[in-house]
Amino acid sequence: MKSRISRKPIDPTKALESVMDEDAGGIVLFVGTIRNQTKGKEVKGLDYEVYRPMAERQIAKLEEEIRKRWPVRSIRLIHREGRVKVGEVSVVVAVSAVHREEAFEAARYAIDRIKESFPIWKREKFRGGRYAWVKGTPIQSYPVQTER
Repeated sequence: MKSRISRKPIDPTKALESVMDEDAGGIVLFVGTIRNQTKGKEVKGLDYEVYRPMAERQIAKLEEEIRKRWPVRSIRLIHREGRVKVGEVSVVVAVSAVHREEAFEAARYAIDRIKESFPIWKREKFRGGRYAWVKGTPIQSYPVQTER
């Protein structure tokens, strides 16, 4: 399994298994799911639109940056594309490292960068058939850093 944008449902168990490592003392798995409400409105699902060529480059750059900043053993970043129903997995970050602190830090950094720097837009589908684009954070570029 490799990091990627996926049109198919994400299996968090497979992502977790893909970063298992006997040298790792800590493994962190973050699973983002679609919730059934936002700001008091009932949500029926989301549509994710992705500029795939740029998103795939961003995934590779983010993995490289994380490997330079933390001594991770393995990392998987997977984000859905297309229609995702309430309760389904939309994003997975799995990180293994020698120590738990690095695994937690790297996983938190990864999900924050995905939310802030990937060309992924979401449109919520509400009860009654209405849709609305979710206002996000302007895309930011993060230079590769080697210090922590």
